[in-house]
Amino acid sequence: MQPRQLAAQILNFALVLSTAFMLWKGLSVVTDSSSPIVVVLSGSMEPAFQRGDLLFLWNRGMDTQVGEIVVYNVRGKDIPIVHRVVRRFGGGDSPLHLLTKGDNNAADDTELYARGQSYLDRSQDVVGSVVGYVPFVGYVTILLSEYPWLKKVMLGFMALTVVMQRE
Repeated sequence: MQPRQLAAQILNFALVLSTAFMLWKGLSVVTDSSSPIVVVLSGSMEPAFQRGDLLFLWNRGMDTQVGEIVVYNVRGKDIPIVHRVVRRFGGGDSPLHLLTKGDNNAADDTELYARGQSYLDRSQDVVGSVVGYVPFVGYVTILLSEYPWLKKVMLGFMALTVVMQRE
């Protein structure tokens, strides 16, 4: 392969990656969410959502209601949790605080919250409210995180495909 062809292939691959990154950032701006798409990692929300479902989030409406499904991050940890709002405190002039629970869990989430925290602050802890989902599409993400060698195989295959592609 000629150096010019190799450079074109590398630039093509970089273009694909940068386009995906820009789409992600664009979705983040439109939805006002740091993570506009998340994958359900556990069975705590069954039967509403199964493990591996891909969820679409919206964070523009700050008046979250009881029964709404939200995604939140626990302070100090970077793992999104998908659970339903079971109680709300405050709102209006005072900050909105939420208590959540997984549909498939016996107790509410106070044990999952950060130490000393007994509710979620809507403006700080909640990533977004679920507005749609695609079943099982996120299983690829789960497999890649549970089997790190699979990630290397997939990246190697992608790189090989880009290098071997003829125009």
